[in-house]
Amino acid sequence: MREILAELIEAVGRGRRVAYTSLVETRGSTPQKAGAAMLVYEDGSQAGTLGGGCVEAEVKQRALRLLDDGSTELFTFHLDNDYGWDDGLICGGRMTMLVDPVRDCSDLDFYETFVEALGSGRGCTEAVVLDAEKSGGGLAADRFLLSKSGELLASRARGDAPPTLATSLRSLASRRRPYVDTGTSFMPQQKRCRLLIVGAGHVGQEVAQLGDAVDFDVWVVDDRAEYCSPERFPTARRLLVAPIDSALSGLDVDETTFCVIVTRGHNHDEEALYHLVETPAAYVGMIGSRRKIKLIFEDLLGEGISREALDRVRAPLGFEIGSQTVPEIAVSIVAELVAVRNLEELPESYYRTSLVGELSRSQGQGQGQGPSSAKTLGDQHA
Repeated sequence: MREILAELIEAVGRGRRVAYTSLVETRGSTPQKAGAAMLVYEDGSQAGTLGGGCVEAEVKQRALRLLDDGSTELFTFHLDNDYGWDDGLICGGRMTMLVDPVRDCSDLDFYETFVEALGSGRGCTEAVVLDAEKSGGGLAADRFLLSKSGELLASRARGDAPPTLATSLRSLASRRRPYVDTGTSFMPQQKRCRLLIVGAGHVGQEVAQLGDAVDFDVWVVDDRAEYCSPERFPTARRLLVAPIDSALSGLDVDETTFCVIVTRGHNHDEEALYHLVETPAAYVGMIGSRRKIKLIFEDLLGEGISREALDRVRAPLGFEIGSQTVPEIAVSIVAELVAVRNLEELPESYYRTSLVGELSRSQGQGQGQGPSSAKTLGDQHA
């Protein structure tokens, strides 16, 4: 979404007229879900997609006409014989589209505020009136941008904000999907989560690339400047080149941070896990063989880390998809990250029994001040 809005602002700033189109409500089977957006330019070119097929082509035609008219409108399409796909597929659902012509810089206030809200990473919700009577105010196609707390940040509307916005707005805490309530479509833009990758080797590099593509803010930690570099991690928000102990000690890790430990060796993995396992992170995962993981768990139990803390570590991390290559390993890891982030509760089949349960209760009775440096298994993930 940020990329689409940024392109719109840039294009209009250069004097181009653009129609912003968005899928604001779906029912039944549809090729795209609410929240999809597309820009349509005067020459018929586009950025983004609403799902392709006849519906997208029809929206483009209507958008081009509205660029001359200047009015914002809603269109509803029933995916029957009139709007099947090129291969003959008929979904049978319903799609409601918003088309908003943006013809000069005076139309940009709403979009600029939207980009600022997304850039802050705090999350916001766009509300679009579908039925003014049900919403209790506003007019169809009126748009309102709400903060996480419900404050009105911006509007692109002909009427006043419906009073039902405040009562119908749902918390962003559970990563809500788009929903319709009291005649209004609500499209949450979630608070961005940080992906902290410890280890800048080949796996870490692939995970960073995929993580950025699915809207994580990527941070990378490694003690090797030649690996932890802008050239290898061009999309990273932050690169921390320092010994793992000093880089992670005191680092701000909150409930929206996802931690992936993929360093080049056993000692570094153990050191990273020692610093991250008892943080409030939403996810802590570590790569490695079952034998290596159990050895690290044994050491950390001996250092006073609780079994309960270790029990929540995803290790080996990633979904079991038969990964063999580095890109396949990265796909399995990022798929697990997305599932934990997006699903309120993971399906039972996604859970694995923690390897902590395979350690005897007599282990981990000692106390210490830090991770052990006794063992090196030669596991290489760089």
